[in-house]
Amino acid sequence: MSKIFVVGLGPGNINDLTLGAIMRMESGKPNYLRTERHPSVEYMKEKEIEYMAFDSIYDSEESFEKVYEQIVSKLLAAVKIQGEINYFVPGNPMVAENTVRMLLNQNECQVQIISGMSFIEPILEIAKADPVDGLKVLDAIGLEGSQVDINSHQIFTQVYNSRVMSETKLVLMDILPSDYDVILIHNGGMGDRELIERIPLHEIDRSDYIGALTSLFVPKADKNKHKIYDFNDILDIMKRLRAEDGCPWDREQDHLSIRGAVLEEAYELVEALEEDDPDHIVEELGDLLLQVVFHAQIGHENGDFNPIQVTSSLANKLITRHPHVYFEKNVDNSDEVVYNWNKIKYANRNITTLSEKLRNVPRLPALLRSNKVQEKAAEVGFDWDMIEGPADKVSEELREVLEAASIHGSGSLVVESEIGDLLFAAVNLSRFLEVNPEVALGRTIEKFTKRLEEMEYMADRMGIVMEEMTLEELDSLWDKVKLQEKGDNQD
Repeated sequence: MSKIFVVGLGPGNINDLTLGAIMRMESGKPNYLRTERHPSVEYMKEKEIEYMAFDSIYDSEESFEKVYEQIVSKLLAAVKIQGEINYFVPGNPMVAENTVRMLLNQNECQVQIISGMSFIEPILEIAKADPVDGLKVLDAIGLEGSQVDINSHQIFTQVYNSRVMSETKLVLMDILPSDYDVILIHNGGMGDRELIERIPLHEIDRSDYIGALTSLFVPKADKNKHKIYDFNDILDIMKRLRAEDGCPWDREQDHLSIRGAVLEEAYELVEALEEDDPDHIVEELGDLLLQVVFHAQIGHENGDFNPIQVTSSLANKLITRHPHVYFEKNVDNSDEVVYNWNKIKYANRNITTLSEKLRNVPRLPALLRSNKVQEKAAEVGFDWDMIEGPADKVSEELREVLEAASIHGSGSLVVESEIGDLLFAAVNLSRFLEVNPEVALGRTIEKFTKRLEEMEYMADRMGIVMEEMTLEELDSLWDKVKLQEKGDNQD
């Protein structure tokens, strides 16, 4: 079977060429170079070793992917005719070499790797960084923030011009401070040609030396200095708090003892969202995340599940319930998205009947839960056609409350039942009008509280104690506050 020897040329210094690389150069077999724009190629020129380079393809194709496909195609055609060839690439063939990856994935010929030093080793020596502390090598082309790891040293390749460097900078500055110290390495490992720039992150795209042999080194975050933490850090902190020498209060908690905090933090987040205060939202999102991490750690300690199962369960749910995104299933509008989401959810849980759907509604606060239950009933057509239906139902239920109170007296179970019917009818009316009853009631409570505060302020200015005022006087003060509100709103 024909064979391609893929040979690493090292980072650029001729002294870094391996004996295996030199032996392949001098083997008498045809030599192909991904690019001759590499200092180690001088050895081949000095020894008058013939070769063919693929640099011209870079100028003729519109994308790197097309370039790589062309090179691999030509190599496979050549080895089919010649039986055995050498293919030389910069650095180590297994590091950031797409053509090598493509060759290893084909079945037309054998591929043997002749290793070489990569560009990574010189960079680590320059940065005095040990990969045991964590190392991630990333392609800057198409970089996403989710790829950035603040808990590992990072080397970014393909930062070959100011545009790519600028795009990389913007992604990193969304996570790291603008004055974060980084290192630009130009011609790393090439002796006298090597150039090092230790600069703040915001200056990386201003360098005058950016080129094809430029790499960016970003050290792992110093927690004490930068105060930057990711999800894994939070997991570690919670594990530390729950350890034997951790916090006594945190150690005492279990799933049930802190379950109320989940609701409390969720409501505080809702409040921050309504205030539209970004700093407050960040704080409350963190507090809610704490509850997730707390329960994940307790579950892990109990041997029930681990945090990876939590994130994996969520990811799998998001993927399977969005077939229009991940599986090319077409949808016409957001209503169909919601319908498909519920349909998949019910199928996964083996829920088929309406009663099962109603039982599946979680134990939310009563207003929210009644709204959800009514939505499920409406899905099978059990709903009003016109607004007069739910409006008349509210009036009907109010009459029944008053009638029950007159017969059975306040506080009776019958009156309690009728009050429940009245509230349920009011929720139905709000749902029909596309208003979230929980949010609406929350806004009213806030409005009521502010009015009482203003009444208290007015009474204090008049030298009156509210507790000593008559109901008529309080009503008058209430009306004054409402009138003042209208004036403020008109302003």
